[in-house]
Amino acid sequence: MSRPRVLSGVQPTGALHLGNWLGAIRNWVDLQHSHDTYFCVVDLHAITVPHDASRLAEDTLTTAALYLACGIDPERSTVFVQSQVPAHSELAWLLNCVTPLNWLERMIQFKEKALRQGDQVSVGLLDYPVLMAADILLYDADLVPVGEDQKQHLELARDIAQQRINARFAPRGSDGEPEPILKVPAPLILRDGARVMSLTDGRSKMSKSDPNEGSRITLLDPPELITRKIKRAKTDAALGLEFGNPERPEADNLLGLYALLSGKDRDTAAQECAAMGWGKFKPMLAEATCEALRPVQERYQQWRQDPGALKAVLEQGRLRADAVAQITLERVRRALGFLPVGR
Repeated sequence: MSRPRVLSGVQPTGALHLGNWLGAIRNWVDLQHSHDTYFCVVDLHAITVPHDASRLAEDTLTTAALYLACGIDPERSTVFVQSQVPAHSELAWLLNCVTPLNWLERMIQFKEKALRQGDQVSVGLLDYPVLMAADILLYDADLVPVGEDQKQHLELARDIAQQRINARFAPRGSDGEPEPILKVPAPLILRDGARVMSLTDGRSKMSKSDPNEGSRITLLDPPELITRKIKRAKTDAALGLEFGNPERPEADNLLGLYALLSGKDRDTAAQECAAMGWGKFKPMLAEATCEALRPVQERYQQWRQDPGALKAVLEQGRLRADAVAQITLERVRRALGFLPVGR
């Protein structure tokens, strides 16, 4: 019996941080043992906002190497770069032509980013969710790991597949029933740690786009920088740390990080730190963070020192991904009435 298929990816803009690792990649590592996993570096998404073209290729390699350093096994998972599989762009165009404009205009992330960019907002930013739908639907994904901020995008992918492709274009089988063209994926809700919050604002998610670098710890930060960022992290005046107090978001966030990075369960971490002052807690958190990241950083350096090996992994992933993507793309092309390739 085939294993359920999972697809996910991260943009190569900015350095991956604790939120990316604890909220996403750590879960991917577990999933690859029980699921058919596809993980891509979504570099096409990286250019929906102004970007540094001189860094895109290098950042893409850095992100791929960090996937592997965090424990993604290229023998168990398909690791590839989105732009190297042209079917992503072609399917996105086909889906564009059946997706209502008002579906995109109501997307919350577009509204938020468009406000920040003003006159510089691109069509690509508006169309980002359709490309994401193409990413997911190309691989007949059964499940898509999602955090709170991506639920709306997955719902769009489901609506496009079901309402705009399957309902309108699915052929009838011999039994008279429609034969779906695209698989409708289900959300895979992530476990604890899915939302790691900013070090400077416990009510905001840790983000690569935050202009304050002190708001996040990246996976490649050296120990002295990690210690400095944690020392400067926002706290409150109360003694002791606790979970679940809405008036103390920073305490909840930092205690949660400590539990995740030290490998302790939340009850144990809460009991240990219940009467602890910030002056004692922050060095403990810094030490746990440095120790947790040390093996990741060591493996990352090994991958970057052997560029041929990294290139081979991505080429193997490209070939696997392209083979699957072409089958799905041809189904959609045929259903939409295009002349078959080569005929």
